[in-house]
Amino acid sequence: MPHQYPPLEDLLQSARVVVLPMRVKFRGILERETLLLRGPVGWGEFGAFPEYGDAEASRWLASAIEAGWHGFPEPLRTSIPVNATVPAIEASRVPEILARFGRVDAVKVKVAEPGQSLDDDAARVAAVRAALPHAAIRVDANGGWDVPTAVTALSRLADVGLEYAEQPVPDIDGLAEVRRRLRAAGVPVLIAADESVRKEEDPLKVARAGAADLLVVKVAPLGGVRRALELVEQAGMPAVVSSALDTSVGIRAGLALAAALPELPYACGLGTVSLLAADVTNQPLVADDGAITLRDAVADEELLEQYAAPPERRDWWLARLRRAYAVLQDPA
Repeated sequence: MPHQYPPLEDLLQSARVVVLPMRVKFRGILERETLLLRGPVGWGEFGAFPEYGDAEASRWLASAIEAGWHGFPEPLRTSIPVNATVPAIEASRVPEILARFGRVDAVKVKVAEPGQSLDDDAARVAAVRAALPHAAIRVDANGGWDVPTAVTALSRLADVGLEYAEQPVPDIDGLAEVRRRLRAAGVPVLIAADESVRKEEDPLKVARAGAADLLVVKVAPLGGVRRALELVEQAGMPAVVSSALDTSVGIRAGLALAAALPELPYACGLGTVSLLAADVTNQPLVADDGAITLRDAVADEELLEQYAAPPERRDWWLARLRRAYAVLQDPA
C-alpha cells in the first residue's frame, strides 16, 4: 500500500467501535470488538485483537486505511470459494455448525484447544467427515502442540484424509521438524504456516526455511492487500487466504486479496461471518453454494448504533488507534 496516510483527525472522526455477539466461543471469546473506519472510497476494519501490541496492531490499521482511502487492486475473479469453520466444539454440535454454511466443499476444524484432548479432536474431525464424506478437511492447531504431539496427532487425524494442517507448532524450526518427521513416516499431510507468517518480523522466513508447503495469508495482520500480494509473490508458495474473525467489512478485504491472486488453489477461510450472531451490514458477506461473490460491504448506520461499544471501550479503541497511527508515522 502506498505510504500515504490520511490525517489522524480524519480517522478519529470516522471511527465506529462495535461489539458483536458470537454464535459460539472462538479464540476464547463470545463477543467480537472491532473498530470501523469510513474513508472516501469505502469502509475499512481495524480489528487487531486486544492482546496485540501497538506495532502489530499498526499493520491492521494500515490495512483499514488501504480499504477506506486507497481501494483494492483489480480483481482476476469475482467468485471466491470458501471453507466452513468448525470451532473447538463437542463433536455432537458439528452438524449444527456446518448447517450454517450451506453447501460445503472444504472445512477447517480447530484442534489443540487448551483443556481438550486428542480424543476430542479426533471425534470432532470424524464428525465432520461423517457429515461430509467428500469435503476437503484441514485442521488448525494455532501452534498448540509441541513437535512429538503434533506428529502423533496428525498421524492419527490423517486417517480421515487431511488436506493440510495449519500451524501445528508455534515456531518455524518446529514446523520444519514436523514436516520432516511426517514425510519420513509416510504420513501425507501438508503443513501450512499461519502465525509463522503474520507474526514474524520477516514473513518470508518460513519459506526460506522450507518449513511449510503453503502459506495462510490474512490481509489485516500483513498490512493490506497489496502487501500480502507482494509476500505471496516473493515466497513462491501456494497461498490460502483467511480471515481474523472479521465483520463483512474486513472480509471484503480478504476477498479482494483472493480475487487478485494469480492462482487460488485452495478454498479460502473467509466464511467466518457465519460464526457471528450479528454483523455491521444488512447484506453480510457469507457463502452461497460454497463461494462468496465479490462485492462491497457497506456498514449500516442502524446496526452501528445497535451494536455500539460502551463509552469506555470506545475510548480504549480510539486511544489504541492513536498509538497505532503513531507507529505508522514513525516505524522506528
